[in-house]
Amino acid sequence: VTGGLGLIGSNICKKLVERDNDVMTLDAGECYSPALKNNYSRYIDMRFEGIKDKIEFRKGSTISKEDIKAVMKEFSPERVIHLAGVPVAVSKPEDVEQAVAGNCLGTANLLTVMREIGCVKRFIYTSTSSVYGDFVTEKPAEDHPTTPVNEYCATKLLGEQLTRFAGRRDNLDFVIIRPASVYGPTDLNRRVIQIFVENAIKGKPIRLNNNGEERLDFTYVEDTAEGFVLATFEPKARNETFNITYGESRSLRDLSDILKYHFPDLKVDVVPEEADVKRPKRGTLDNSKAKKILGFSPKFSLEKGLEKYIEFAKKDIEERELYSA
Repeated sequence: VTGGLGLIGSNICKKLVERDNDVMTLDAGECYSPALKNNYSRYIDMRFEGIKDKIEFRKGSTISKEDIKAVMKEFSPERVIHLAGVPVAVSKPEDVEQAVAGNCLGTANLLTVMREIGCVKRFIYTSTSSVYGDFVTEKPAEDHPTTPVNEYCATKLLGEQLTRFAGRRDNLDFVIIRPASVYGPTDLNRRVIQIFVENAIKGKPIRLNNNGEERLDFTYVEDTAEGFVLATFEPKARNETFNITYGESRSLRDLSDILKYHFPDLKVDVVPEEADVKRPKRGTLDNSKAKKILGFSPKFSLEKGLEKYIEFAKKDIEERELYSA
């Protein structure tokens, strides 16, 4: 599992171990949110609590072919789940360079080394539902046009194209997965749910841009990880692309209403302005293909997932305040 220390990767590792698989992870060990770097090592410990001795960890980057070759030769993996890369949308010029290196060069290097070593039976590439750009249908399926609206999404789409090219060139068995709006305990990437929940706990207001009308297909990380694992082993998934999402979009106003149930005194600032013109206009994704072929059945509605996340965040903030005192 490349990028196995991350939010999604660690949950995948846990599920693989539970299914009695031998698991190793290659990860550069980088935190992409400077404000939370002090929590990084603590979060890693939390992510692998109870399974750390059942996984082989190697530090390295997919940008380095030598790092990839070393782990491939040492472990000869039959299946590779590729999550390494820049996990969040880019905003500065230097972020663009990092995204191209991590998401494009890293994927190309991995595919090249796999071709040379020849042990891999299936390759799972992590894309993003944001490759669709602005939705032009009400509930996009996997054949929806791909028109990225920012550099991050473009690098992810190029990774898909590199994967498909390798599939034709090398007769490589691959699966492409497009997650959406993943959230859950130990998230470090300052996504909207993390920001809103932490503000609510600390008594700070939350801000709803565009009158809170933006809709996202929020997917709890355990559901996302389950979709990955199903795709890793299902024979019928060969060379297919899947939306691995909850399959029901909710507005940011819905999110704030659920939070007000848990935090009645929460102050919500509603403004008409758009937050970011470079973010695609999204909504519900069609996950029926994953349900039919993989047997994917997400368990966590936004209400249920938020309840678990709030429980984690309350304890976590208490521990962080004690640690910094």
